[in-house]
Amino acid sequence: MNLAIVILNWNGKKLLQDFLPSVVTCSPEASIYVADNASTDDSISYLKTQYPDINIIKNKENGGYAKGYNDALKHVNADIFCLLNNDVEVTENWLLPIISEFKNNPNTAIIQPKIKDYKNKTHFEYAGAAGGFIDKYGYPYCRGRIFDTIEEDKNQYNDTTTIFWASGACLFIKRDVFNELEGFDDMFFAHMEEIDLCWRAFNLGYTTKYVGKSTIYHLGGATLQNTNPKKTYLNFRNSLFMLTKNIKKSLFLLIFTRLVLDGIAGVKFLFSFKPTHTIAIIKAHFSYYYHLPKLLKQRKKLAKSDKYANQTSIVWAYYVNKQKTFDCL
Repeated sequence: MNLAIVILNWNGKKLLQDFLPSVVTCSPEASIYVADNASTDDSISYLKTQYPDINIIKNKENGGYAKGYNDALKHVNADIFCLLNNDVEVTENWLLPIISEFKNNPNTAIIQPKIKDYKNKTHFEYAGAAGGFIDKYGYPYCRGRIFDTIEEDKNQYNDTTTIFWASGACLFIKRDVFNELEGFDDMFFAHMEEIDLCWRAFNLGYTTKYVGKSTIYHLGGATLQNTNPKKTYLNFRNSLFMLTKNIKKSLFLLIFTRLVLDGIAGVKFLFSFKPTHTIAIIKAHFSYYYHLPKLLKQRKKLAKSDKYANQTSIVWAYYVNKQKTFDCL
């Protein structure tokens, strides 16, 4: 079983300087690739000078996370792909528990390690924490992170367990499964494309796992920070995209409910003096309606399941019942 680490890069020379050394030092079990999304900085020349043994893939355009990986992975020959952000520090022997899980459990198709905060190493990191789940309205949350409440790592998630989605910050996937799924949906561009991928894998009977014995540290927000309205736009729009494609139950009722809940979120942003985020949510819905015909065509072709989620509302649990951590749910 051979493994390839593929790091997607766009104008990230400084991040490569800071984070690539740990990947090279701590990953003797893998071959390493950098897939460059048509950077305009000197990332490529830096890699050629400082890391001549690393494989470089030059994408013709910046197609975001989704298309960037779809294009790059066509040039990678490995049994297992590790899709790794360029702002991740890895730890010694981090790959061994991952490889062991793949070898011992053939139905495991996707894996995520423990993801902690590079800036606050005692705590989990927002983008993935200890494995992702989704509620009945399509809102994602994690063990170790619900909305903006992030838990301290007290070894409460050192297990190996089944999860619903793995973070795109560090996602391991079998090549054959990635190809069967036809990769990411590049309509997403960035954000939530990994949840859509895991959802489609789930609907085909594959298992996604969290392996707590493997730890990485993620800087986060290196491409788009939470304060950027574009991130709000992509998150709200892409959430509607994946619901339309993958959910089996009454779509109209669900989307109507989301319209109401997203409207409340928009009002909350407005009263928080963040009108650009309110506008981003409105734009997200208009983009969704524009893409709806294509999404409905995809929906007809895809396997779907009603057993995808915690059939409660994470919004209600968090804001009304004040259940702020995963163990309270």
